[in-house]
Amino acid sequence: MEILSYIIPISVGIVTIALLAGLWNMMRGNNPSFSQKMMRWRVGLQFLAVFIMMAALYFAQNSS
Repeated sequence: MEILSYIIPISVGIVTIALLAGLWNMMRGNNPSFSQKMMRWRVGLQFLAVFIMMAALYFAQNSS
């Protein structure tokens, strides 16, 4: 359970980095294909982050 308390902030940080990279590229007007790719990665990473959070909640409930 202890490892999930480290993985959750890391996964949220990775999602934030993907979001900011896509937005930064879009605002600069550079390669629109890269912005689209970063936003797709963000959606996948966001799904993974939510899955990790739900697993942490599940294991926290069952451990008590």
